[in-house]
Amino acid sequence: MLATLVLPVLAGCRGSGPVAEEPPLVVTTFTVLADMARNVAGDHLRVESITKLGAEIHGYEPTPSDLRRVEGASLVLENGLNLERWSDRFLAGMPNLKRSTLTAGITPLPITEDAYRGKPNPHAWMSPRLAEIYVENIRRAFSELDPANAEEYRRRAQAYKDQLRALDLELRRELATIPAPRRVLASCEGAFTYLAKDYGLDEAYLWPVNSESQVTPQRMARLIATVRQRQVPAVFCESTVSDKVQRQVAEQTGARFGGVFYVDSLSGPQGEAPTLLKLQRHNVRTLIQGLKGS
Repeated sequence: MLATLVLPVLAGCRGSGPVAEEPPLVVTTFTVLADMARNVAGDHLRVESITKLGAEIHGYEPTPSDLRRVEGASLVLENGLNLERWSDRFLAGMPNLKRSTLTAGITPLPITEDAYRGKPNPHAWMSPRLAEIYVENIRRAFSELDPANAEEYRRRAQAYKDQLRALDLELRRELATIPAPRRVLASCEGAFTYLAKDYGLDEAYLWPVNSESQVTPQRMARLIATVRQRQVPAVFCESTVSDKVQRQVAEQTGARFGGVFYVDSLSGPQGEAPTLLKLQRHNVRTLIQGLKGS
């Protein structure tokens, strides 16, 4: 009786062939980095983000399921520049897990106001030019993790860098259509410092980073004064925070609320920013439409 139960199972195993091993798992601290990493990884690595789509990453609180997922990872990719302060505590119990900081080699721009004055602005991925450095750091990390596929990672990284360079030229041409006096990007978070430097924009915001998203009377008054003085036609906010106060700024200044930017998180697959490249195009086109009053 035992033989008749066991033999069919064994036959089924012989017929199915060897079970393919899953590629090594790489986890990133947020969805934008996961998109960049997948462009380099191809089918050789599995890439997952610790934080979910739409999550606010500055003050993220990891869950037990996050911990279980990371325990099976071969590599963690993180932004650095004080963005994921939660990740040091989160990963403290896994000292042997390899981590790679993707802003290595980037000269950070400092935050210039409030309690964060002098600390690095972490949003360097918002510059297509600096995103190329992220991609190169991803390539190096993947090649060290999986040397057998290093040439494939090199090829894919170069192809993605070419797309970022084309994006840079595209955004530069589009933003050049905005007259200089109108080139003011007024948002909730000061997340556009690197982008503003690249394209000759002036930046104004309600708070320097989302983890300090307290709207003090001084902060609100400062932004209102800038919008009025510069006659800014539209103000904006980011997808991961409430736009309620920014809409009040619009009401008090006569500006329009021009729409939502994506910075710290991608949208879903059917949304406006399912990849970093589409995120950048969406943001710039939303900005141009707002500043042109269209």
